[in-house]
Amino acid sequence: MTLTQLNAFVLVARLGSVKAAANALGVSEPAVSQALSALRRYLDDPLLTRGGPGMTLTPGGTRLLTIAAQMVSLGAEAESAVRLAKGAAQQLRLVAPSAVVEFITGPLADAFTARSLGSIEVSAGVSTTAEMGPLVSQRLADLAIGPQLDGDRSLGLASEPVFRCQLVVLASAKSRMSGSPDRWPWLVEPSATDPGSDVSRLLRGLGVPEKQLSVFPNQTAAWEAAVRGAGVAPGILHLAVHQLRRRELQVIDVPGTPFETCWYATTLAPERRSPAAGSLRHFLGTPEAMKLLRTPGAGMPASRFRPPVYVTIWS
Repeated sequence: MTLTQLNAFVLVARLGSVKAAANALGVSEPAVSQALSALRRYLDDPLLTRGGPGMTLTPGGTRLLTIAAQMVSLGAEAESAVRLAKGAAQQLRLVAPSAVVEFITGPLADAFTARSLGSIEVSAGVSTTAEMGPLVSQRLADLAIGPQLDGDRSLGLASEPVFRCQLVVLASAKSRMSGSPDRWPWLVEPSATDPGSDVSRLLRGLGVPEKQLSVFPNQTAAWEAAVRGAGVAPGILHLAVHQLRRRELQVIDVPGTPFETCWYATTLAPERRSPAAGSLRHFLGTPEAMKLLRTPGAGMPASRFRPPVYVTIWS
């Protein structure tokens, strides 16, 4: 029985499928399946069975889940303790929706690393809403920036609001959209495929069918297509400040918008989170961090943007 096997089991149990666990870890589905199979053989128990829309824990799996989550968390603590004893920089792993990673986490990480004098190294990864809570709970991530995640008390998380913003719909400054929004071409970044995201909720509220969506690798690419008149693109208002100032894009009136939302910082409860996570959480409340959240960079061209994969963060 290994930590890798226990980690795979906990993520499959928390996320409801082998596919979701593999996506969260940035590995193949067979890799997760093999780890889970090895654990089942070792314990002589199925642990998880398919039932309904997801997975159902056996009585043995139910008892194992809490213990396994604790063991995985302790393994991460042990790794961190050894690194610190050797004088290595603390590792801080940040997860967020794709648009936040694209525009926000880079400048934040640079400023925070400079403030820590290089004693903390920050890496960032794209995560869906469903993945964020389990990743932070298992110490596979130290902090998440995005939606509020403390609804499931069993995960032991603390979510605190850090920045309020607005979701709007943007189109070319030359566009004159007519007809029902559910018939428009919608140009979206990857979070639109996340059922828990604000963009997904907006699209569902408008009744936009999947056939009307074109998913781009990042927000910048979706907005570039909107500038060319290919359709409308939802996004966080202040992230599009450069395109709006250049009058490439305009905010268009769509029912349900502007959609008021809030970014939360989620960590383990204060008594359990790492010193690095506590330091970053404190930094997010400073004027320097607020300025970075309010005035982001211009984003990255589609040719350069590559969402980090988890295997590079946690290997």
